[in-house]
Amino acid sequence: MRWMATTFKVISFALICTLAKAQTPSVSVQWLGQSAFKITSPQGKVIITDPWLKANPLTPVAFKTLENLGKVDVLLVTHGHLDHFADAPAIAKLNNIPMYAPGDMNASVVALGILPPELAPRFNKTGTVEPSPGIKVTAVHAEHSSVINWKNPMTNKDEIHVGGEPVGYIIELENGFKIYHMGDTGLFGDMKMIASYYKPDLLLIPIGGNFTMGPKDAAYAAREMLNIPKIIPMHYGANPLAKGTAQEFQNFMKDSQLNVFVLKPGEVKNF
Repeated sequence: MRWMATTFKVISFALICTLAKAQTPSVSVQWLGQSAFKITSPQGKVIITDPWLKANPLTPVAFKTLENLGKVDVLLVTHGHLDHFADAPAIAKLNNIPMYAPGDMNASVVALGILPPELAPRFNKTGTVEPSPGIKVTAVHAEHSSVINWKNPMTNKDEIHVGGEPVGYIIELENGFKIYHMGDTGLFGDMKMIASYYKPDLLLIPIGGNFTMGPKDAAYAAREMLNIPKIIPMHYGANPLAKGTAQEFQNFMKDSQLNVFVLKPGEVKNF
């Protein structure tokens, strides 16, 4: 009878482990087009990145109404270009949360009256903030540019203002899962150092070309420099000048052991 009792304990333990694993909250990543993502942490915190939603041709119709994002806990903007920044101030005000962005960009945001100082905190590359309990965000280098295109309400004319230096973000969730959102970037050697030092689990990488890496450069970065096991391509399909496609990126990645997940706008992937 002892062997039966032992067998029962082993089976029970295995079932408990299986159920515990099945009930472990996952990380949910939803692509909203371009570099905009809705990331939901294991504890249900919602992180929005680079929200260009209302004018983005790829944004699912539901999310062109910002209220349909639900409660947002963390708001991140990588640089000042409109296809990353456009709807961020409105989301910050709607949720009464700070918009984290490059420090000098937020200095311009406050000076222009776009957001009050308490909603536009300043930090810079290698700086780490905790915008919500358990969520840590570190700014890292990106090889790009940044300006704020602002319509002056007094003259109704467009003006160009300082946008600081662009950044990418290492987003660390409550369970230690790390996401590297590269923002807009071209190739640069310290990508390898960033991946080696922060050890991200998931890479969000631009592939469109013209303004950022194209499929070939992005695949080189992913395979030869970053070696991050899970990859979602972004920043393609919304601008006719950025002609790179997910299929081209997959073709360049075909002999790699890394996992590429191509999402349709609005599609969710759990990790």
